[in-house]
Amino acid sequence: MSDATSRRDFLRHAAVGTAGLAAMAMAGTAAAAAAAATGDEIGPLDHMTNPYDMYPRPPFVRQPQPVPGLASRMVPRPDHGETSYRGSRKLVGRKALVTGGDSGIGRAAAIAYAREGADVAINYLPVEESDAREVVELIRKEGRKCVAIPGDIRTEEFCRQLVERAVSELGGIDILVNNAGHQQAYDDIQDITAAQFDQTMKTNVYAPFWITKAALPHMRAGSAVILTSSEQAYQPSANLVDYAPTKAANIAFVKAMAKQLAPRGIRVNAVAPGATWTPLQSSGGQPPETVMRLGADNPMGRPAQPVELASIYVTLASPGLSFSTGQVFGANGATGAA
Repeated sequence: MSDATSRRDFLRHAAVGTAGLAAMAMAGTAAAAAAAATGDEIGPLDHMTNPYDMYPRPPFVRQPQPVPGLASRMVPRPDHGETSYRGSRKLVGRKALVTGGDSGIGRAAAIAYAREGADVAINYLPVEESDAREVVELIRKEGRKCVAIPGDIRTEEFCRQLVERAVSELGGIDILVNNAGHQQAYDDIQDITAAQFDQTMKTNVYAPFWITKAALPHMRAGSAVILTSSEQAYQPSANLVDYAPTKAANIAFVKAMAKQLAPRGIRVNAVAPGATWTPLQSSGGQPPETVMRLGADNPMGRPAQPVELASIYVTLASPGLSFSTGQVFGANGATGAA
């Protein structure tokens, strides 16, 4: 066999392997949703589902909420995987801390982690207690431990307490998801007060820094840190001039920390979602009229449901992506933003 033939064979098999990994990682949610509806087990090629029309499309009803918003008040209610996500024991024995775990993407990640065999601690604001209670109940039904830790991550002292309690009650941390975020839309920079700017920066930039710093002494080789960024880091909207820069900062933080932590065997990655059906949107993240047509302008013609991102967070936390660190994984319905 010639060297040229060997190289061609290697590249062919590598391409097949990479495609297979991506397909296995991302196809589970759609197949699981179909299986949950029918009560059937999922076969290798069963229950093929068209993602284009598998979830609600705009227009939605007008539904403004006060900050920070509740998933239970959204119409339609978001799908976080409550019945649609099925695990396959990818994370048995792992211990995860998820900020913003009461609703939205954080809730979907927390549910998925529990279904994959992990114990989970979730952080949220006290006013989000009703949503958080639902998550705690779902996780405990899976036979996993769930630690609910309400509190405001805009202070370094609470961030340290959050990590300390999670470590104490879970017995450690090896998955850290910095997901909580604050987003408010303003058409004019003159309307953004110093207090509003500070709240966005403290929630989206300072808190992930503080929490990661506090968690790292407890994290072993093989652990994973994941940040929720946004397509706003790449295609910022005119009415999110304080929020969009924080999402770009998240990506720079991920890339720098991945380099710092690679010798320790700790991977650091980011997820950059597009329009997603979460309370962040309906509680001032966008004007009510924009929320009514959320996702209409992307090629999929709809917003993502939180469960559609869950498999990404599971895959990034699992050992299968052992060489992927410092990466940004997009989920935006083909906008091409990330």
